[in-house]
Amino acid sequence: MTVQDSVAADAAAPEVLVVAKLWPPMMESLRAAFRVHDRTHETDPAAFDAVAPRIRAIAASGESKVGRDLIARLPALEVISVFGVGYDGIDVAAARERGIEVTHTPNVLNDEVADLAIALVLAVARRIPQADRYVRDGKWRQGPAVLARKVSGSRLGIVGLGRIGHAIVKRAEAFGMSIAYTSRNPKADSPFRYLPDAAALAAEVDFLVVITPGGAATRKLIDAKVLAALGAQGYLVNVARGSVVDEAALVAALQSGKLGGAGLDVYASEPRVPEALLAMDNVVLSPHIGSATHDTRRAMGDLTVDNLLAHFAGRPLLTPVR
Repeated sequence: MTVQDSVAADAAAPEVLVVAKLWPPMMESLRAAFRVHDRTHETDPAAFDAVAPRIRAIAASGESKVGRDLIARLPALEVISVFGVGYDGIDVAAARERGIEVTHTPNVLNDEVADLAIALVLAVARRIPQADRYVRDGKWRQGPAVLARKVSGSRLGIVGLGRIGHAIVKRAEAFGMSIAYTSRNPKADSPFRYLPDAAALAAEVDFLVVITPGGAATRKLIDAKVLAALGAQGYLVNVARGSVVDEAALVAALQSGKLGGAGLDVYASEPRVPEALLAMDNVVLSPHIGSATHDTRRAMGDLTVDNLLAHFAGRPLLTPVR
């Protein structure tokens, strides 16, 4: 056993492979209930080979990569519990072939991500970061800052009207915004206007908020065509996955003035952000903080661990991936 492994009070407790740097309080909960191997597959291959036949669970983050090869190396694997609502890095098909359950943490982060989406809409339209710098740099004494864009009463488009999308809509309605959306299929219970694809939606709105799942099906869904439809007076806000936006096309649209601005919380190659975006005055950047509050991270951690506890107790999983 390596120094990164820990043994629960019960030496017979199920053994869990942690495949990402997870929130410390969650790690404490895992270590209290399980025998934990913390990224041993990366840090100590020999030790991993020795314990791999005994690993019965994986604890992952929303950004983790758990592919078919890793799954195949774990013959006793029964469940993968993801600390996050997104699970596009998990090979769910490979897991299901083996009867391995996959869980995630939906709902507990809806409010936080929706709050951030609206915050980015306000920040990029009202130029709040730029206004802050204007005051700090002493420029206010030289005259007023440049005028910004009104948000209330504008048109909002949602790419992906799921749980978080609905939470964003609820907040947007408080600003008197009109709502339209696109998704794989129209929502029978939705009162909002449905557009058949992202380009058609972008042409009809002022702010396009992306909150669709990541993965191969949505890779570069927001491409040059969509950005052109959004136009020089439009703004893109992405709180989904960096892979959903064609980052090169986004940079080109912003540099050419064909897109008004962007508010981004996610990027194609995190934590690396294109230098061109860093230099732009019409872009607001945040470091993937959609769920980054103490309250929500604790709720996510508790749910991740509770799914594992339910599995090993023979109880129904709380939030399985369907």
